[in-house]
Amino acid sequence: MPNKIILKKKIQNFSKKILIPGDKSISIRWVLISSLANGVSKAKNLLMSEDVLASIQAIKKLGAKVIINKDICKIHGVGVKGYDYRKNIIINAQNSGTLGRLISGILIDTPHPIKIIGDKSLSKRDFGRIAKPLSKFGASFNLHNNGLPLIIKGSQKLKSIRFFENRGSAQCKSSIILGAIKADGKTIIKAKKSRNHTELLFKHLKLPIKVKKNKNFDLIEIQKVNRIKPIDYIIPSDISSGAFLIALTVLSKKSQLILKNVNVNQTRIGIVKILKKMGVQILMLNKKIYKGESIADIFVKSPKSLKSINCPSKLNSEAIDEFLVIFLIAAKANGISIFKNLGELNKKESPRLKWGSKILRMMGVKVITTKNSIKIYGNPKLEINRKIVIQKYLKDHRVFMTSVIAALTFGGEWHIHDKDAIKSSFPSFLKIINSFKK
Repeated sequence: MPNKIILKKKIQNFSKKILIPGDKSISIRWVLISSLANGVSKAKNLLMSEDVLASIQAIKKLGAKVIINKDICKIHGVGVKGYDYRKNIIINAQNSGTLGRLISGILIDTPHPIKIIGDKSLSKRDFGRIAKPLSKFGASFNLHNNGLPLIIKGSQKLKSIRFFENRGSAQCKSSIILGAIKADGKTIIKAKKSRNHTELLFKHLKLPIKVKKNKNFDLIEIQKVNRIKPIDYIIPSDISSGAFLIALTVLSKKSQLILKNVNVNQTRIGIVKILKKMGVQILMLNKKIYKGESIADIFVKSPKSLKSINCPSKLNSEAIDEFLVIFLIAAKANGISIFKNLGELNKKESPRLKWGSKILRMMGVKVITTKNSIKIYGNPKLEINRKIVIQKYLKDHRVFMTSVIAALTFGGEWHIHDKDAIKSSFPSFLKIINSFKK
């Protein structure tokens, strides 16, 4: 079968209630930290995507036992110092920046060199951003063109560090936190605001971490950890995956959607804040706290019209994985929408700022871009009556899913290649999309 889909028909109005798969960021963190626990950790609704399965393969290579039975995953942890550091270990992070960067922090005490490799997309991403702080602990890193493959040689005399993380990279911050648990003394990170799943999980486990919140930065202190208790977790649904179904609803007529049991962590709900500013009715219902994370049902209703937005840059880190579909929504708004300081988007699985503008131009939308900004001239009456081909996008799952949403809401004949791209984050995406057509 060809690895592409062809879409020629717009979706009809719908009213749906959906439970989407588990949060990818939390799933990977649960796998890695459970492998360091003393005892057996269990998870339900663990995301069974390629990124998470790569994480499971990584910890198995390092000596952790993993049992998956139907919808339950059990990990027999080996303890903070219990990894089986054999010679010639190669960890394949595939497409996952979260895995590649976070596990680098855990491996800084390896006595033998460990190689981390990835696919074509991941190999191009910046790993210098984690090698620099992690080397301060005492480990050494050998990188290929600042990316993968990289080789880590650890140290048995790790010392605490101070580091200023100024990019707003949760992956960089988390890799340092995970490295700090093996270092003597107190590690201090001044970190630009970003996702805080690692900190919340540490707090839930009562590990020695302190977080002082300032306006633009968090001050994080971590001490050495000797023991981690097992973690039983029902993984909440992923708002980054849900964003595509939210966009489908916003861009469709007379439709509404409820997404059940979604992680609505304050560092992840930028899309909700942005869409509210654009005039979308979007509500968080049945809110609760679970393992330190905020969970809610998200209700969204398609609006009669959309307002343009001059998007506040302070929301960028909260919506960094959702901007492709936000751009799509801006294409249907009344007026000109402006998004600034988004250079970090081009350092994702593909250069997403470039791809966002490319897709919009293919659709006939006027777009002006710089290396870190985009101006979108919205057209509420936009209809597509041409053939559009999406290919050679480094198999970025979010480019694929954004293209599907565009095809289903703006019309035209779309030929979207590399449909296997969704396996890295949202394997059931097309199955769920097909349920909307019934």
